[in-house]
Amino acid sequence: MTQTLTQIYDARVASGDLRPDPAQRSALPLLEALRQQLQAPQRKSGLRGLFAKAPPPPKGLYLWGGVGRGKSMLMDLFVAATDIPEKRRVHFHAFMQDIHAGMHAARARNVQDALAPVADAIIAETRLLAFDEMQITDITDAMIVGRLFQRLFDAGVVVVTTSNRPPKDLYLNGLNRVLFVPFIDLIAERMTVHELATDTDYRQHRLSGAQVYFHPADAVARAAVQAIWDDLTGGDPGLPLTLTLKGRKITLPHAHNGIARASFWDLCSQPLGPADYLAIARAVKVLILEDIPRLSMGNYNEAKRFVTLIDTLYEAKTRLIITAADRPEQIYTEGTGAFEFDRTVSRLQEMQSADWAAE
Repeated sequence: MTQTLTQIYDARVASGDLRPDPAQRSALPLLEALRQQLQAPQRKSGLRGLFAKAPPPPKGLYLWGGVGRGKSMLMDLFVAATDIPEKRRVHFHAFMQDIHAGMHAARARNVQDALAPVADAIIAETRLLAFDEMQITDITDAMIVGRLFQRLFDAGVVVVTTSNRPPKDLYLNGLNRVLFVPFIDLIAERMTVHELATDTDYRQHRLSGAQVYFHPADAVARAAVQAIWDDLTGGDPGLPLTLTLKGRKITLPHAHNGIARASFWDLCSQPLGPADYLAIARAVKVLILEDIPRLSMGNYNEAKRFVTLIDTLYEAKTRLIITAADRPEQIYTEGTGAFEFDRTVSRLQEMQSADWAAE
């Protein structure tokens, strides 16, 4: 007999793979009911099937809650256990990038409604669409999602998504937000909204007491950081996350479910400032920053940006994992600004403590 999601979850708790969490467990019946509806036999072909009225598609699920609460784990559990071939699990940001690319190709073919063939292609091969981290920060996305999801819902595509915020807070204070509000109403109509109300941040728990600063930045350090990444993401390689701020684009090369990975040069060799780093801090809960070199007057601008980045992450309580050429106190020891760098050293040392981000 096929196990229910609750039974699968309980078995993983018993084996030590998961920690028991009442809030997580309370969401499983919603996902199980949806799973059963999706796996139910489809309408048969033939005359009887031709004239029989198809049952309405089940409502999707909008699962929201704070970062690190286990939403992605629950969705992955659901998708893996749902035995249908027409399913797709994708990060919302990557999905929207695919939508934009498809629309661009349609416009190149002079298609009048560039969204239509893109939506139709999804509908043709998908019954279950599972998104991780629905968030709307870009006005272009905000103007597309309403029409896109209306077409998907009308065609019977079932959508399950996770988000760090309730539907009413999507695209909050965004440009022309009034045009986006109908999409929020559409979510309420076509999806069950469920809050995962747990106070436990499982990412923070995994990092509690773990080494988070590695030097020198050699093969051993890279392997250790890769192991942390795999543990936090379940082995997902991640996808580029591009943040748009006043027309500028800031790209984190690898991101997955609130965890991002970038090199020192990705974030400190470009002309970025406090507002850019604040956008990063708001977008991620854990940042892996790799290959910090020894700093001097020869790379003074990069050093100044690094100081600003650390200050911003420190104030935002963003968990930081680092590989560097040397210990914090040996990164910048001479030249203009070396004295002021002492505060950065102090913060880097403090951010290594087991309970720092939870204080």
